[in-house]
Amino acid sequence: MNWLTPDWPAPASVKACVTTRAGGVSEAPFDSLNLGAHVEDTPEAVAENRRRLTDHFAIQPAWLQQVHGIVVADADPFQVSQADASWTATPGVACAVMTADCLPALFCDRAGTRVAAAHAGWRGLAAGVLEATLDSLAVAPQDVLVWLGPAIGPQAFEVGPEVREAFVSSLPQAERAFVPSVNAGKYMADIYELARLRLAARGVNAVFGGGFCTVTDPRFFSYRRASRTGRFASLVWLER
Repeated sequence: MNWLTPDWPAPASVKACVTTRAGGVSEAPFDSLNLGAHVEDTPEAVAENRRRLTDHFAIQPAWLQQVHGIVVADADPFQVSQADASWTATPGVACAVMTADCLPALFCDRAGTRVAAAHAGWRGLAAGVLEATLDSLAVAPQDVLVWLGPAIGPQAFEVGPEVREAFVSSLPQAERAFVPSVNAGKYMADIYELARLRLAARGVNAVFGGGFCTVTDPRFFSYRRASRTGRFASLVWLER
């Protein structure tokens, strides 16, 4: 499969993957490995795509109903929780988040006994979804590793002043993640830098990944590039 393996110094017991558009059965504009059940793709295609992912890794993904909030669920493959992050200490159960421009963040502890995944659009990021996910792991910040997956890049993420204010009001150093756009009153935002700053404020400095842009990289679905599109997944789990 033409999928991504995160490049981070995670323990051997921690496995992770980011799917791409390749390897599924969905037809355009969801072609081909759409994993989102809420985007008007056929239920049969989504079910087959998810089956292919599950069988490839022999895992049980815990899918979420994501709402741009900060709730962190206990990963449960048999229940779709309304949450934007999940964590687990159970081998074989995969924490999974779906995105198409929002930031996926994967977490693990250095001991390789706990993992988590978070979906962070700007609202969730500003509200504290990464911090809530960190808290769910219940380990010291210096013992946590984080990998930032494919999201909208800083050259494509134009936002209004209200977005900038949402971050700067609680974390003044977040100002450096925004540069004025060519469009008056707008800013170009670096969601990766915002995530790193918020994690650093909580003592997490072992942060890897970033540097992608879902809008310009055709391997990934992008809502900003095409509003009728699919979702790819970022998953992390403990080896059985």
